[in-house]
Amino acid sequence: MLLSSPRTEQERTENAGLCVRKLGVRIPALIDGIADRAEYEYTGWPDRRYVIQAGGRVAYKSPPGPFGFAPKKMEAQLQQAIAR
Repeated sequence: MLLSSPRTEQERTENAGLCVRKLGVRIPALIDGIADRAEYEYTGWPDRRYVIQAGGRVAYKSPPGPFGFAPKKMEAQLQQAIAR
């Protein structure tokens, strides 16, 4: 599947919808705006894993993945967030 870089929010939404359908994504998918604000705020590229506490506070931000992922560290932070 080859997609062109979107220039509008409509194109980004269409690309995301195509990916969700073709890849069989079964979890909710969110779409960053064309200004890439979430990308800027969370530095999600290439891959990141986050634990977000109630109220929106970032409890854990992984190093860039996939090689920087530390599942045990993330699990510990997730358990702490759930316990609060």
